[in-house]
Amino acid sequence: MITSDTPHKSDVDSSISVTETPISAPAQTINSPAPPKVITLIKARRGWQTVNFSQLWAFRELLFFLVWRDVKVRYKQTVLGAAWAILQPVMTMIVFSIFFGRLGKMSERVTGEYPVFAFAGILAWTLFSAIVSQASISLISSSNMISKIYFPRLLMPLATAGTALVDFALSLLVMLFLMAIYQVLPSINLVLLPLFVVGITLAGVGVGTLAAALVVAYRDFRYVVPFVVQLWMFASPVAYPLEIVPPNWQWVFAVNPVVGMISGFRSSILGEAYRWDCIGISFITTFAILLVGLFYFRQVERRFADII
Repeated sequence: MITSDTPHKSDVDSSISVTETPISAPAQTINSPAPPKVITLIKARRGWQTVNFSQLWAFRELLFFLVWRDVKVRYKQTVLGAAWAILQPVMTMIVFSIFFGRLGKMSERVTGEYPVFAFAGILAWTLFSAIVSQASISLISSSNMISKIYFPRLLMPLATAGTALVDFALSLLVMLFLMAIYQVLPSINLVLLPLFVVGITLAGVGVGTLAAALVVAYRDFRYVVPFVVQLWMFASPVAYPLEIVPPNWQWVFAVNPVVGMISGFRSSILGEAYRWDCIGISFITTFAILLVGLFYFRQVERRFADII
C-alpha cells in the first residue's frame, strides 16, 4: 500500500490493478483546505500480459542510461578498450579463412573472396549472439536494482541490444575496410542492410528475453545458454554458404531465424541475389520467437523481485 499526495499512474505496471480511494483531510484552520490524500492499492493481475509500450517510452531515459552504463563497464580497465569489439570478429575471420576457407576448400564454393564472405557472416552472427548472451544474464547481474526499485524489467534485455549495436557499428567499419582491400564495390542491395540488422536484433531480443526469464526461474539455464549459442553458430551459415544445404532441406534450415537474416545481410553487402523464400521463413520465425519471449517474460515478471 502506497500513500502519496499525487498518484502517478504511469509509474504503475500494466500487470497490476490500481484502486484509488480518497481520504478526507482533517479540518484545517486556514480558509483553503488541503486536497484529500489518495491511497493507491497495487494488486498483481493473473494471466498473460501484453507489453506496455507506453510505459517503456516513459522510461526511455533510463534505457539510454543503462546502455551507456553497460558500454562504459564493458571497456573499463581494459588494455585495448573498444578495440575488443573489432579484434573478436577479425580473429574469428582469420581462423575461419584458414580452416574452412583453405583446408575445408570452402573458398571454392563461394563467389568472391572468402575472408569478406566469412566476415559478413561473422558480423551478423556476433550481433545476434552478443544480444542473447548478455540479455540472458541481464536480470541476474542487476538483481540489486530489481529487488529495490520499480521500473519495466524489460529494459534490462533491451539495454543489452543497445550495447551490442554499439559493438556492431565499430565492427562494420572493419567490413568497409575489407571491402576496400578486396575491391568489393557496394551495390544497390546495400539499402536493405538496415532491414536485416533490425531482423537480427529482433531475433536476439526474442531469444534473449526468453532466456533471461528462464535463467531467473531456473538458475542452471545460465550455463546452458552459452553452450546452446556455441552450437547454434555451426547450425547457421556463418562459415559456409546457404547453398551448401540440399535444396529440399533449405526451407527447413531457414526455420532457424538467423539463417535468413545472415543470408540477407551477406547479400546486401556483397551484392548477391536474395533468397527471399528462406528470408521470409526466418522473419516469420523471428516474430514468433519474439512474441513467445515477450509474453513469457511478462508472465513471470511479477515474480522477479521475489526469486531473483
